[in-house]
Amino acid sequence: MSALWDQSSDEAAAARERGIHAIPLPTPFGIGPINTYLIDDDPLTLVDTGPNSGLALDALESELARLGKKIDDLELIIVSHQHMDHLGLTEIIARRSGAPVAALASLVPCLAEYDAWMEADDRFAAAVMQRHGIPDETCLALRSVSRSFRGWGAPTTVTQPLGDGDELKFRDRTLTVHHRPGHSPSDTIFFDSEGKTLIAADHLIASVSSNPLIARPLDAPIDEPEGAAALARPKSLMIYLESLRATREMGPIDLILPGHGPGFTDHVALIDERFRLHQRRADKLYGLIAEEPRSGYGLAQALWGNVAVTQAYLTLSEALGHVDLLIDEGRVIECFDDAGIAYFEATSSPTS
Repeated sequence: MSALWDQSSDEAAAARERGIHAIPLPTPFGIGPINTYLIDDDPLTLVDTGPNSGLALDALESELARLGKKIDDLELIIVSHQHMDHLGLTEIIARRSGAPVAALASLVPCLAEYDAWMEADDRFAAAVMQRHGIPDETCLALRSVSRSFRGWGAPTTVTQPLGDGDELKFRDRTLTVHHRPGHSPSDTIFFDSEGKTLIAADHLIASVSSNPLIARPLDAPIDEPEGAAALARPKSLMIYLESLRATREMGPIDLILPGHGPGFTDHVALIDERFRLHQRRADKLYGLIAEEPRSGYGLAQALWGNVAVTQAYLTLSEALGHVDLLIDEGRVIECFDDAGIAYFEATSSPTS
């Protein structure tokens, strides 16, 4: 669980001086509160909206009132990425305020057909899990849990599609849009280069390492045949590391505002530590595979034991992401048993 903002911290004070107010909202998820950000500028802007719950809406209205604002005053809503804890209230807030909604262009049709899109995501996740050895009963249980969570999100009409490199012009700043996929396919960050401020959402969080979940591509058709996309699943961790490399080269940046936990400085040091973290995890997995060939599920069990059903896909994504690094380094190969279940073997001659 991520730490809360300390509103007396130097980072919180620096954000307020730049006209940005962090508004943490409660979520039902283990990550804890999500940070929405009110940019007190022209237009008056809210970045992310929290999950679709009365509790989150009440907290948002209370914090806005404390700042002398109300939902009706909002003039722009920005969605950072596709996860429900960041977008659930968007349509409600847009209707009440009349504010346009800005989000990555490739996310527009997904948000418009939210329920069908989520169902397609669940089918994709089930196919990935089955391909990598997770038992059918666990897959069915996780799909049931996922359906019960869907109400925390909601369909959203995006009226201002954004592209990588676009600029959002304000009276006192300009935010450049950067697409940084990995944690999700739609992760988008917003950089005020003159103010040296990065609104990073879940792309970069100081208090926890962002999880690059294996996710169905945004351009995959909703009616794709069962399991087809899983045959060529995205290598989410490798995509995420490439995005981190791009962010590392940005700057100068002296304030990073994340989607969870407190704001922070020195993105370069944090990213370098994340690179080392993922290499250590890959090396640990290599040791397990060198002992004996294992499926993705077997690797996840070896690392975390019998985790809760709700964590099954998370831990599988973690294991497969690091196996992808090992395959890329030539240290591991993917094989299949007679049932079509993937497993991984160590090679005798790494190419890295």
